[in-house]
Amino acid sequence: MTSSISGPDPMAGVVPGPEPTGDNADKPDAPGKGSVIRLGDRIFRTLSVGSGIVISVLIALIAIFLIIQAVPALLKNSENFFTYTGDWVTSGDELQFGIANLFYATLVVSVIALILAMPIALGISIFLTQYAPKRLVGPITYLVDLLAAVPSIVYGLWGILVLGPALVPLDQWLVDNLSFLPFFQEPTQVANLSTGGTLLTAGIVLAVMILPIITAVTREVFVQTPTAQREAALALGATKWEVVRVSVLPFGFSGYISGSMLGLGRALGETMALLLIISTAGPLDFNLMESGETFATKIANNAAEFDSPIKTGAYISAGLTLFVLTFIVNAAARSVVAGKAKS
Repeated sequence: MTSSISGPDPMAGVVPGPEPTGDNADKPDAPGKGSVIRLGDRIFRTLSVGSGIVISVLIALIAIFLIIQAVPALLKNSENFFTYTGDWVTSGDELQFGIANLFYATLVVSVIALILAMPIALGISIFLTQYAPKRLVGPITYLVDLLAAVPSIVYGLWGILVLGPALVPLDQWLVDNLSFLPFFQEPTQVANLSTGGTLLTAGIVLAVMILPIITAVTREVFVQTPTAQREAALALGATKWEVVRVSVLPFGFSGYISGSMLGLGRALGETMALLLIISTAGPLDFNLMESGETFATKIANNAAEFDSPIKTGAYISAGLTLFVLTFIVNAAARSVVAGKAKS
C-alpha cells in the first residue's frame, strides 16, 4: 500500500536552464548551463554591473573635464610643463608653470610616510592576529582605527604646533652633525628649521594618517590565513615566529601591498594637513629640512585666485597630473598583487 503526501510542489514555477552540451557538460553550476538563475541573483548581478559601469563613467567624465580645462593653459605655457622649476606666472598672455617641484615634494613626503608607516602597520597586524591576547585585540584595534576618524586639519595643527617644535632640536642636531648628507643640509629658508615646518615633519604626520588604513587591510588579510597551514607548520615543529614567516606573511603579502598602496593614495592627495605644515615653495633637492608644495597644497593655496579660465586651467593641469599619478600607483599595486597571486 502506497501513500502520498499532497502539498505544493517546491519546484513549481522554476524554469530549468538549457541542457549543457559539449565542453560545458561538466559545469552545471555556470549560469544558463543547467542551473537555476533566481530573481534575486539577476537583481544583484544587474546592480553590481551597473555600479561598476557608473563608477567607470564617472572616472572617465572627471578625466575628460580635467583635460578640457587644462589643455588651453598648457597650450599657452611658454615653459616645459614637466621640467620648469621657477615661480608660476599665470597672468597675461604668456604663462610660465611646471610641476617638477610639486612632483618632488609630493613624492618625498609620501615616501617618508610609507617608510615609517609600513613596518609599524605590519608589526601591529602581526601582533593583533598572532600574539595579542583576545581581550586586548578589540581595544587596540579600536584605538588604531580611531586614528582614521581624526580630521586632517587636526593632524595639521598637531604637526605644526606640537610635533614640529618638538623636532626642532633633532633637526638642528641633524644639520650640525650630518650636513655632509644631502638630506640634512642647512635650509635656504631658516624659518622652516626654527618652526619645524619641514618635509620631514610632513612625512611623519602623513605616516600617522595612513597607518590605520594599512593596518586595517593587512590585519584582515592575515586573519584569513588558512588554519590548516598554521597547524601544519606547528605540527612540523615550527615556532610561533616561523609560522608567521612561512605561512602568514606569504599568504597576506598581496593584501599588505594593497593596503600600503591605499595609504599611498591617501598621502598623495592629502591637502589640509600639509597646507598647515609646508605651504611655501622650496628648492628641488634632497634636503628634508626644506619646505615645499605638493600638488594638492599648490591648488588649495591658490584657489582664491581662480578668476579666469586660463589661470584656473594652469592649476587644474597640476590636478590632472595627480590624477594620472594615482592611476599609475594603482596599476603598479595591481600588478604586484596579480604577480603574487600567480606565484
